[in-house]
Amino acid sequence: MMRDQYIFSNGRLKRKHNTIYFENEKQQKKPLPVEKIRTLHLFGEIDINSKLLSFISQYGIFLQFYNYYGFYTGAFYPREKKESGFVIVKQSEHYLNENKRLYLAYCFIESSIHHILRNLRNYRPDTEEAILEIEILRGKLQNAATVQELMGIEGQVRQVYYQTFNYILKQDFVLDKREKRPPRDPVNAMISFGNTLLYTVVLSEIYKTALNPTISYLHEPSMKRYSLSLDLAEIFKPLIVDPVIFSLINRRQLTQKHFDYLEGEICYLNDEGKKKFITVWEEKLKSSVKHRTLKRHATYRYLIRLECYKLIKHFIGDEVYKPLKAWW
Repeated sequence: MMRDQYIFSNGRLKRKHNTIYFENEKQQKKPLPVEKIRTLHLFGEIDINSKLLSFISQYGIFLQFYNYYGFYTGAFYPREKKESGFVIVKQSEHYLNENKRLYLAYCFIESSIHHILRNLRNYRPDTEEAILEIEILRGKLQNAATVQELMGIEGQVRQVYYQTFNYILKQDFVLDKREKRPPRDPVNAMISFGNTLLYTVVLSEIYKTALNPTISYLHEPSMKRYSLSLDLAEIFKPLIVDPVIFSLINRRQLTQKHFDYLEGEICYLNDEGKKKFITVWEEKLKSSVKHRTLKRHATYRYLIRLECYKLIKHFIGDEVYKPLKAWW
């Protein structure tokens, strides 16, 4: 079974014979079976060379790089193997056509709000007022004439949603407001870390299809980011990231001791905190539900891939895209 591998120590990755090894600063070596690795997440300072990159490309292994504080810094992806000029042309057409783009942007936000409400219903009656407020905002989506208007409504929904975290979270964790750059408290640090992990998973699933990750609909395409992964991540943030955070805090798996501060302001998960977060994160991605169309169990990770396939069918005219809305 393919899996993600996380490395937190400083050291070197190198090829030896027909596999790769991680050698830490104490020159202790650990073999990494290339046949079973999907993605290597590197949180330490890691030395690599072109020989290694060429070797792991043969196995389709992705490298994701993070700095000491857990912030995403970049990636290495093997050469694309499933390129399709036809799909890229059709994908571009749906961006250039204002109505087609607006429909897809609407779908991503509609699905996100569906999952936000799904979370809040689990914490009634404390969240009842927020549910009603978000339902009213949700009703305004269909009247939005531009992507900017949709994002404005989504921003209002998020603001209401994040205010409910103080009803949901136990211990002494408080979220005054969402702060991304940089996160200044433990809850914001967890949201940012979880979202970063989600972006990398979504991007790796996009790369396994014929989609181009730079052509997006809700978020404006940019030369500096794979914006389609941001679009699809909107669906899965409240479905995957937020429940992981609620579980970690309310089950006391993460406490204040798992966070450090840089210059007294920037809050981030320390190594122990990252490891605990990733353990629950991987469990969530591996958990599965009975899919109503496939008639078999599908993991949360595979649900992300299915969204990519549904988009392709939409672009080529096979089937109108309907975003995931959790039914379980």
